[in-house]
Amino acid sequence: MPPAPQPDIYRFSSYRTFLAAWFAWIKTVYPRYSNRVFARRAGISSPSLLLAVIDGQRNLTATTTEGFLKALNLDFESGEYFTALVAAEHSDSPAQRAAAEERVRATVRFREAVRLGNESLQVLTRWYIAAIHEYGSCTGFKADPEWLAPRLRPAITPEQAAQGLEVLRALGMLEEREGRTVSVPGSFATPHEVASMAAVSYHVAMLDRAREALLRIAAPERHFSALTVSVAPALLPELKREIDLFQERLLERCDGAAGQRQVVYQVNLNLFPLTMPSE
Repeated sequence: MPPAPQPDIYRFSSYRTFLAAWFAWIKTVYPRYSNRVFARRAGISSPSLLLAVIDGQRNLTATTTEGFLKALNLDFESGEYFTALVAAEHSDSPAQRAAAEERVRATVRFREAVRLGNESLQVLTRWYIAAIHEYGSCTGFKADPEWLAPRLRPAITPEQAAQGLEVLRALGMLEEREGRTVSVPGSFATPHEVASMAAVSYHVAMLDRAREALLRIAAPERHFSALTVSVAPALLPELKREIDLFQERLLERCDGAAGQRQVVYQVNLNLFPLTMPSE
């Protein structure tokens, strides 16, 4: 019988609970695994620290957290989530604790969003399909192609609106509720990096929409900013991750905000080279 899968850290809101589940799991994979083995891999002297932390008798510090990450052998994103769980519980600064708690909520919300698989990536092949889905969460939305078509910016044809509604219904992303058609609750997301042609088409189309917005939409309704910076190649993965984290936080703020929704906005975050390497 194959061993149980490793516990998914994103299902835990307490690092202690995760450690308990992880330790129970690793012993099913390697029955001879012990607290002493964990301590050796973590580079810490106390073989009892793991159980003391799980039981709440000891807390993790910045140094011991780093050691625990080595022993747990988590990937980069999982390690950052574990670190955020620790900071949310133990940071001395209320502001840092609040930031860590927001980080945890944003990561969980992004990971709980319905992922667009290969079949449903057709949502990305026409920019207005994703817009129609979000529009379905706004007050007064009508699933009527004649009503919908002129309300997109730029306007689309009723035939395109009908196509978008058909795709969304087929994928279960629209539903009938109390006599109205509305978006299925929750956000939809692709992984942070998707190489499919559907995703490429989506980004190209949204860049076109951004250009049109810059030229045609009044400043109070839009916000554009840009940076041109020189970058060390080793920094690039960190910059990408910062953009990913900002996206997660923004999604959490939008999905968790109170009040009626009325407008669909597009947020584009881009990072790309303007030159060849100097060496």
